[in-house]
Amino acid sequence: MTTVAARLGRFVERASFEDLSQPAREALKIRVLDSLGCAIGALGAQPVRAVRGHIDDFARSGPSTLIGGGTASPDLAALHNGALVRYLDFNDSYLAPGESCHPSDNLGAVLAAAELRGTTGRDLMTALAVSYQVQCRLSDAAPVRARGFDHTVQGAYGAAAGVAKALGLDAQRTAHALAIAGASLNGLRVTRTGRLSHWKGLAAPFAAAGATQAAFLAMRGVTGPLEVFEGKKGFFETIAGPAHIAWEDEDLERVRGTALKRYNAEVHAQSAVEGLLELRARHGLLPDEVASIELDTFAVAFHIIGGGEEGDKTRVATKEEADHSLPYMLAAAMLDGKLTPEQYVPERIARDDVQALLRRVRVTMHDAYSARFPAEVPCRVSVVRRDGSTVSLEKRDYLGYPTRPMPWSEVFEKFRLTANDRADDALLAGIAGVVEGLEDAPLSRLTGLLGRAGAVPGWHIDERRSPS
Repeated sequence: MTTVAARLGRFVERASFEDLSQPAREALKIRVLDSLGCAIGALGAQPVRAVRGHIDDFARSGPSTLIGGGTASPDLAALHNGALVRYLDFNDSYLAPGESCHPSDNLGAVLAAAELRGTTGRDLMTALAVSYQVQCRLSDAAPVRARGFDHTVQGAYGAAAGVAKALGLDAQRTAHALAIAGASLNGLRVTRTGRLSHWKGLAAPFAAAGATQAAFLAMRGVTGPLEVFEGKKGFFETIAGPAHIAWEDEDLERVRGTALKRYNAEVHAQSAVEGLLELRARHGLLPDEVASIELDTFAVAFHIIGGGEEGDKTRVATKEEADHSLPYMLAAAMLDGKLTPEQYVPERIARDDVQALLRRVRVTMHDAYSARFPAEVPCRVSVVRRDGSTVSLEKRDYLGYPTRPMPWSEVFEKFRLTANDRADDALLAGIAGVVEGLEDAPLSRLTGLLGRAGAVPGWHIDERRSPS
């Protein structure tokens, strides 16, 4: 019987740029631009500095460009650039009924492998689309969150598939790459429960770096357990439960179902933040007149960021805790009228005004909203004034969700605002221009520009972006 890994390997091998519809190509370029803005904006953040310090101490050179300057081996470039994409937690997301993930976590790994091979932007897009498809479809069919595993489990398969495609591996070697990665990179959900650590932002790049190593080992003939999915003690039996995907019939369109973030907030908070800011503007609400904020939301949002199964969200002291706390995010948005990386600097998190207001945010799970998820991300947000009056607003989605796609112009503005203190306007315009015509550009044009981002040489560090 043909293994699942073998069938998936054949899917990866046969995938081509021509399989991408024009809307999928445009969606993919938008997500590349969005991810690069997140990456450039994170230059100098403390956890990424730690990764960079490790590379500088032990592996200063290699064939793959580091965003912000320098080079490294492909696996370390995957770790570093992936950490940049993820650190702000401002990159894209995919919501399945039992899982959520960030498919752009694969960009660092795929970019490193594609650059090594000297491919074109068209080849990068194809390999990245493969990563999106594999990770998203596994999230659909084989969710692991309820069993205590992290979404980086499916991410490891997605990264291995994308790197294998970027390297031009045949179906057999791709299957072994998937098998090595899948047998070895099974993260635990504890990464995102309780008191959150730096690992919340580094777990996915770490898995992608491991998957990159798996693909390179498979390229050299190292074999892996090809029954990784259906075999005894394999993925289905021990982690996900039984699942089936007809890889023979898969396309490369899943990227169109991913969501961009309008606000620097966990994805399940986006509609609530948008609704609160709309209420604030519509009614001229002043922070001093707010007695409390009340949110009815769907189950996943409640359990992950609202104080449900994954822990209390009113103890907030670090950036990692703040961007996974609905009480903090709503309080900060109410006070500041926005939710950007500025709201996650240590001194903002520690201020009495936000610490007091977040304890007056009440989050409630609403069964009817839960039933509409993930086709929608519905909620009702209400602000109770100190005079006893209440204003409310119901949302079904937000700008950036697949039901309300964010156009290139909006994404470019987000890219510019997120990255503008790490690159000048000319460099940002140059990067955006290459990405807009990525299918016709040599990849070296993009990596050359990315190497100039940040204050390099000198590696300028803005300590305000570092968590306490």
